[in-house]
Amino acid sequence: MNEILIRGADFLLTMNDAREELRGADILIRNGIIAAVGHALQSDGELVLAAGCVVTPGLVNTHHHLYQSLTRAVPGAQDALLFGWLKTLYPIWGRFGPEEMRVSALIGLAELALSGCTLSSDHLYIFPNGTRLEDTIHAAAEIGLRFHPTRGAMSIGESAGGLPPDALVEDEEHILNDCIRVIDSFHDASDGSMCRVGIAPCSPFSVSRDLMRNAALLARDKGVMLHTHLAENDEDIAYSEASFGCRPGQYAEELGWTGADVWHAHCVKLDAQEIDLFSKTRTGAAHCPCSNCRLGSGIAPVRAMRDAGVRVGLGVDGSASND
Repeated sequence: MNEILIRGADFLLTMNDAREELRGADILIRNGIIAAVGHALQSDGELVLAAGCVVTPGLVNTHHHLYQSLTRAVPGAQDALLFGWLKTLYPIWGRFGPEEMRVSALIGLAELALSGCTLSSDHLYIFPNGTRLEDTIHAAAEIGLRFHPTRGAMSIGESAGGLPPDALVEDEEHILNDCIRVIDSFHDASDGSMCRVGIAPCSPFSVSRDLMRNAALLARDKGVMLHTHLAENDEDIAYSEASFGCRPGQYAEELGWTGADVWHAHCVKLDAQEIDLFSKTRTGAAHCPCSNCRLGSGIAPVRAMRDAGVRVGLGVDGSASND
């Protein structure tokens, strides 16, 4: 049995239901899971002396695009809004391959670890030149962070009225089959798991209605979580209303994209009805304030969401959109 005892922290923030703040307390970790918090705990395992230290729970990053670690501060993208920013960077990302994906994940996850993050999601939705989701999964194992990669996808290219170049979109049957492959190969649902895999079509403007619906059905069949971008900026709302005849929240609800097993990135432009929908269905939101500011998307209604009981987490978003 693998045990670590963190002993005698000057100040220990528990974040339990009572929000206890303990002095001189210990933490016993067994097989990667906190087994006990208290005073004068005993263990024959590794001992970490925490005198003079403040000990807090690790941070959880609910939205990232790790591959963007290699494309910070690209000229031509600095003053663009979301859609123009994407169009500038798509051609660069299209030249990536497995090694670029692995290295970018190593960089991004190391930066997160150094800033106190112990669990990160990742939304990888481009797979150029032989890239596979496991390129990032192996990198996370090397760094040692708990990891929640999501198998993203884009299926509607420019020639079909979508935003991404045709070279970066995939066949929808292949997307769903590869989701099954990576879940069966890498998803670990056990308590304290170091890797859980989700399904994450990129956004309503880059995949079809059928793929959104089928992804939700597959995720429920496999018992994994769903993730996508939603209501990120005014352009996003306009696209939804013009293409689907409804707002993003209604579109998500119609396709099975609400529930406790779903979390949406950004949600900057949710209205009162959509916030109520998220609250009633226990749908989560990943708030990414730095990139929303950087791209001029606006300020998410976090106070209104929290007051309504919506589950809101923090995300850093891609390194190329927060520089």
